[in-house]
Amino acid sequence: MPMDTPEEIRAFLIDSFKKHVPPLKINKDNPSVFEVGGTKPVMQGKQKVDGHYVGSVVLKPKDARLYFFPIYTHPNAFLSISPELRKCLHGKSCFHFKKTSIELRKEIESMIGQGVSLYIDAGLI
Repeated sequence: MPMDTPEEIRAFLIDSFKKHVPPLKINKDNPSVFEVGGTKPVMQGKQKVDGHYVGSVVLKPKDARLYFFPIYTHPNAFLSISPELRKCLHGKSCFHFKKTSIELRKEIESMIGQGVSLYIDAGLI
């Protein structure tokens, strides 16, 4: 049974991203933020970047936050996320997790994998 401290949820989210390294690369890995992106130079908005931003994990005092850019850039690909996961979505791309279940963790891992696949198919990573 998954534990539900923000630190444990943060560790799970980071591990979920690390399963996709490579093709993702870790841009930041420190106590305040973990960030992953692509490795191909691409246009992100109006500027050229060394790798397209994919996501971040940030620990807050009461929760762990997952910033997941594919749900912002490709919202139609994630219309079928469960009500449980959608309830954690604040804004367009930030999930706040205070607790998880085994089912929710499986769905988060699947969603991250789907986002990575979308970005590979789009030539972003």
